[in-house]
Parts: sequence; structure tokens; C-alpha cells
Amino acid sequence: MNNEIIKKTQENMDKSIKVYQKKLASIRAGVANAALLDNVQVQYYGAPTPLTQMSSITIPEPRVLLITPYDQNSLDDIEHALLASNLGLTPANDGKVIRLVIPQLTGERREEIAKEVGKYAEEAKIAVRNVRREAMDSLKKDEKNGDITEDEQRNLGKQVQKVTDDSTKKIDQLADEKRKEITQG
Repeated sequence: MNNEIIKKTQENMDKSIKVYQKKLASIRAGVANAALLDNVQVQYYGAPTPLTQMSSITIPEPRVLLITPYDQNSLDDIEHALLASNLGLTPANDGKVIRLVIPQLTGERREEIAKEVGKYAEEAKIAVRNVRREAMDSLKKDEKNGDITEDEQRNLGKQVQKVTDDSTKKIDQLADEKRKEITQG
């Protein structure tokens, strides 16, 4: 049971880190990344459909995304969805494919994006700390109920803190890598 708490805590913290990684992937850093389009929904036959399910997305050049729809009739719908999304990119439709050119970032925009990375990192750390708090509360409750001894609670608390510290370091590492990518891009 004791290891279950540590294991569950680790799993929940890993989920928080994965959510953070997904957010980082969707941040535009001056280079083409297909993950930018993960959240784009296209109205296709009256139903919102993820763009990634109705087209192939390739990167023919470092700053170009090429969207090739499986159904050519959906080309206009995809273009409208891209314009409606808040990507800040203008699609170029040539009748067969859509090209999205990622513009070079200005120094000011790089700083804004770096701040955004920091904000997302702080949100991820808060999520990790919430998981830690839940685990510690669970350990205190188990000790109060007599399921574990005070020493076991203290030792397990140290393990939870170690998992928390490792998760926080991972978040900081991911944030630093992304900031470096943004500033060097």
C-alpha cells in the first residue's frame, strides 16, 4: 500500500509534465512544428473534426508546414479553420494543398514567448505541488487511522518530496530547453 501512494504520486506528476510538454509543443518558436496544429478544429460536414485527422501535415522546409487534405473538398473548410484559430499564421491555398509559413520571430516576440514558457512552467509546478499535497494528506490520514506508523509516514513523506523535486527539475529543464530554442531560433 505504501508503494502504491508513491507510485500513484509519480504517475500523477508525470501526467502534469506531459500536459506541460504538450503546451510547450504548441508554442511557436520560429520553426515549423506539426504540433502547432494539434488544437485546430475544422467544421467538416457540420461536426468539429481535428485537422490532424483529416489531412497529412509535413514539413518540407524548416519554416513551412504543408497541409494535404485527404478529401480535396475540405480544403476551404481547413483554410477557414486556420484563419479562425489564433495561430497568427496566414494559410496559402493553391487549390491542392495549404502552406503555412512560420515567420521569423522578432526580439520582442521572443521575449513574450519566453515569458509564456515561464508561465506554463509555473502552472505545471503548481500541479505537481498539488499532487504532492494530496499524497502528504493521504499519508497523514493513513497514520492517523493507524494504517502506517509515524516513522513510515515520515519516510514515505521524504520519498514523495524526492519525487516532487525530480518532477520540478524536469519541468525546469524542459523550460530552459524551450527558452534556448526560442532565443536561438
